[in-house]
Amino acid sequence: MAVFETLVTLFLVIIILIIFARGVIIVQPYEQGLQIRLGRYIGRMNPGFRWVIPLITQVVKLDLRTLVMDVPSQEVITKDNSPTNVDAIVYIRVIDPEKAYFEVANYRMATVALAQTTLRGIIGDMELDEVLYNRESINTKLRDILDRETDQWGVKVERVEIKEVDPVGTVKQAMTEQTAAERERRAAILRADGEKRSAILKAEGMKKSMILEAEGERQSKILKAEGERLSQILRAQGESQGLRILALGSRSLDKRAITVLSFDALKTMANGQATKIIFPFEISSLIKQGAKYLGATESMDDTEAFETSLDESLLGDIPTAERIQEVVKSIEDETRAIMNEEMVSDQESVISDLDEKKLIT
Repeated sequence: MAVFETLVTLFLVIIILIIFARGVIIVQPYEQGLQIRLGRYIGRMNPGFRWVIPLITQVVKLDLRTLVMDVPSQEVITKDNSPTNVDAIVYIRVIDPEKAYFEVANYRMATVALAQTTLRGIIGDMELDEVLYNRESINTKLRDILDRETDQWGVKVERVEIKEVDPVGTVKQAMTEQTAAERERRAAILRADGEKRSAILKAEGMKKSMILEAEGERQSKILKAEGERLSQILRAQGESQGLRILALGSRSLDKRAITVLSFDALKTMANGQATKIIFPFEISSLIKQGAKYLGATESMDDTEAFETSLDESLLGDIPTAERIQEVVKSIEDETRAIMNEEMVSDQESVISDLDEKKLIT
């Protein structure tokens, strides 16, 4: 009998311990507990060790951390009738546990469903190009709508991101062809512009080459003419100096010496191979004068000696080598200055043409 009573007591103790253990609740730091007893809401339970009346008390724990939910991909038709697969990611956080539990059956599923329908409506009001280029605008608009609608559920939508926009096969192929055509168009424009610039530069190069060639030819002609002029001046001055020396040397000659030299010249003329000899018109006077001197019938008077003085100014100023170099250098400097002015004007014209092209493009 005592054994039976002991077993009953032990059984009751175990039952009491089990019942007591079922009343133990541990709420994590990132959770919030809702206490419901006999169908009536009692209140919140803060994190930590808690004990409630077992069997008649229900504790619902809600996670207060930011939750990441994936919005499944769905096919959406855009404003320009382009079928597109779109999916997104939604970041939410429970800010009011009572509303999140009592106002909606499953706030996670409700938020995902609302995100799907809202995303379908936003994409349907936009063209495909706008969807591809304005993701940030779509994210902002979708977040504002979801946050406003889920506020009555005690849920805060922190962020929404469009994960992928994938047009269907035919639309994607058309986009690929359009992109290829656009790139070919740009390549053709760039190629044509390059050929245009090449032709312009080639023409400018030919123009400069012709200018330089003409300038070089002009400078060569100037230098050649200057050289010929100086050569003629020097040749004339040399002949003048030769005549001066000859005149000075012939001052001491008398009529007899001149007569002898004249006969010597006639002898030289007679030694040639020509069959005809042309004598001067005054050959008879020359023979008569020679006969007088040879016969010594006439003597030379000292007063007949011809004295003459040569004017040195007739010879002119003989240019020195330094003077010639100065003249050539002045011509080169003048030519170089003209070429520099033409090159500067050409560069300014090219720069103005390039600026006009930039403004046009």
